[in-house]
Amino acid sequence: MGNGSIALIDYSAGNLQSVRNALKTAGAENVVVTARAEDVLAADRIVLPGVGAFAHCMGALSALPGMVEALNEATGTKARPFLGICVGMQLMAEAGEEHGVTPGLSWIKGRVRALRPAGPATKIPHMGWNDVLPTAPHPLIETGEAYFLHSFAFEGADVLANTDHAGPVVAAIGVGNRIGVQFHPEKSQKYGLAFLERFLEWTP
Repeated sequence: MGNGSIALIDYSAGNLQSVRNALKTAGAENVVVTARAEDVLAADRIVLPGVGAFAHCMGALSALPGMVEALNEATGTKARPFLGICVGMQLMAEAGEEHGVTPGLSWIKGRVRALRPAGPATKIPHMGWNDVLPTAPHPLIETGEAYFLHSFAFEGADVLANTDHAGPVVAAIGVGNRIGVQFHPEKSQKYGLAFLERFLEWTP
């Protein structure tokens, strides 16, 4: 079962080692941790992790020479399967509203906004295990429980799944060969590994 090479993008804003280990456990044979645009263009699949603030992550990604262009080409023209994790998913949006408005990759219509507590009992950040509830059929998204840790959430189009945190919160978005998940597959044990296995076999 060759799943080809996977470019795991290193822009000093992701939980790289645990994502790499999870991909390998899920069956990835060739994970290339890279900050180089040419590696992304050569890869069969691309994973963009991300933790921290949207503006910082977008700035760090944009600072890598040719990286945003390479991502657009590899996942656009070349239609390679792409997975964004946590802030990596949020960067697929048109903009993030943390520390002012920062433009994102604009792959999916929508914005990333602060979670608004529905009442004093609703804790921000949203942290811990919660349900993933599909809103549209997708070969990668199944009902189950995953691990979340975030204070900002996507609001917009192409939602594939929600979770519930005093109301619906987007858990996954995607269109075509691009998918993003707000949860952390690398921390989601059996559910997360099964999700990554499906991503490695995915032929959108």
